[in-house]
Amino acid sequence: MLIELRIQEFAIIENLVLDLGPGLIVFTGETGAGKSIIVDAVEMILGGRAESVQIRRGADRAVIEGIFKVPSGVAKETENILEREALVGDPGFIVLGREIRREGRNICRVNGRIVTLAVLREIGEWLVDVHGQSEHLSLLRVKEHLNLLDRFAHVELLVSEYVGQYDDLHRVQGELKELRNAERDTAQRIDLLAYQINEIDSSALITDEEKTLAGERIRLANAEQLAELAGQAILALDEDHGERSSATDLLALTADALARLGKVDQSVEADLQTALDLTETAVDLAKQLRNYLGQIAHDPARLDEVEERLELIHSLERKYGNGIPAILEYAEQAREELAGFTYAEEKLESLQAEEMVLLQELTGKAVELSRRRTKAAANLADGVVAELTELKMAGAQFAVDLNWVDDAHGVHVDKRQVALLPKGIDTAEFLVAPNPGEGLRPLTKIASGGETTRLMLALKNMLANADRTPTLIFDEIDQGIGGRVGAIVGRKLWNLGREHQVLCITHLPQLAAFGDQHFNVSKQVQEGRTLTITRPLQGSERIVELAMMLGGESEPNLQSAAELLTLASSAHASRVDK
Repeated sequence: MLIELRIQEFAIIENLVLDLGPGLIVFTGETGAGKSIIVDAVEMILGGRAESVQIRRGADRAVIEGIFKVPSGVAKETENILEREALVGDPGFIVLGREIRREGRNICRVNGRIVTLAVLREIGEWLVDVHGQSEHLSLLRVKEHLNLLDRFAHVELLVSEYVGQYDDLHRVQGELKELRNAERDTAQRIDLLAYQINEIDSSALITDEEKTLAGERIRLANAEQLAELAGQAILALDEDHGERSSATDLLALTADALARLGKVDQSVEADLQTALDLTETAVDLAKQLRNYLGQIAHDPARLDEVEERLELIHSLERKYGNGIPAILEYAEQAREELAGFTYAEEKLESLQAEEMVLLQELTGKAVELSRRRTKAAANLADGVVAELTELKMAGAQFAVDLNWVDDAHGVHVDKRQVALLPKGIDTAEFLVAPNPGEGLRPLTKIASGGETTRLMLALKNMLANADRTPTLIFDEIDQGIGGRVGAIVGRKLWNLGREHQVLCITHLPQLAAFGDQHFNVSKQVQEGRTLTITRPLQGSERIVELAMMLGGESEPNLQSAAELLTLASSAHASRVDK
């Protein structure tokens, strides 16, 4: 709901602040006083086209700002936009602004922050409908027709359930598509993994095997040299060879000499123990060398086996990883992936079953939605035609065109194969024929004017609870109608004001009498400049204004004006009693 409108230096408005309340708000005044300029200003903050010629003469810029209180019906949608664009301000309120500069630039603002024109329009579409300018009229957006019909039919809960399952279906179908695309390469991948696992498992690798084999290969490849060197060491250590004694013999002689010496001088006992230890160590070393020599064998066949085994390990390393632990880890990962393919087959079957269940349930809900929509569409059409008859448009027709979209891959409904759409199987578009004898045409194709505005009023009245747009502006609604119809239009606008904030520009006193708020718009010349002045009317001032609209401030007109207000109040009371 628009609670405050500020206009500065726009057209012939110098500085205007309007405090607006709920219900029906009427603007009256002579032609050319500037009533439509107020509507033009609202359109500016909704993203309408701005030109520098709209700036008041002598000013550098025009500034328009509107403060909106956001009702719960559109709170979620507007909050999503504000959060997406990082524009969140005071909870429950939105401030839209437009600045038009003389050099041609214009600046759009939301909650004080500069935004693109597209963002301003996107938010404005949720806040205001301007009847008389199709650019800001939600009823002329075909995508909204199905939503309006659903709210009129009170099927929001069923639609919500459908939408949730429809999202589930898309998720399932997305996963199925991925699995089926992967299926083409699955068989080849399974064969490769099985071969790799078998190749690694059949090699029977042991973690430290490569190091052990490398040492054995060295010994086998150098057996003769190793045997010769080991023999030399044994000969020097523990065997007599001509004139020289072995090391162990010499150490034994040393120990014997120290033993005799110790009988004379006990201070060499430690040296004696060292000699004995060295002798024992030399004997052990000689024993180990003889064992080593016994293990050395010149075995070409075994050398070939070791070489082949090492080559196998190196080949596996080139394929699967550096080192035996890496090869074994690769094999484990391959086993897990292979097991995953088995799981994928099970997953595919599970998803196919889930898809079938969702398709069946969605089809059932879609058919039920279509049935309820068809019934609601007929009721809506009858109601709109009745409203139009009251508005002296007898013979006008209205219908809701509900259609299904044929789809070779869709679901079967009544011997047809149709697409499952995001909100069922239906598309919807409002059709009208304003005058008798004209064929029904899309609502979006009809020309603007007073007749069309009455048509919109009839629709708005029927969709009062379904239409969530909080503020409605009617311009030129009284074009071509007389006082009797004006009273009917006034009553319908007042009724509409119970669900919405309604701003209406009118020349008919019968309509203006129904206003919850009444503003007079007039022109004044100050210091040679024409200015638009807007002031709220109450009590006797309002009676005088209505009398002037009836033809002048005469006693009969004043009396008639008072009667119009009394009749309007009676209509209000009657509506409240009901």
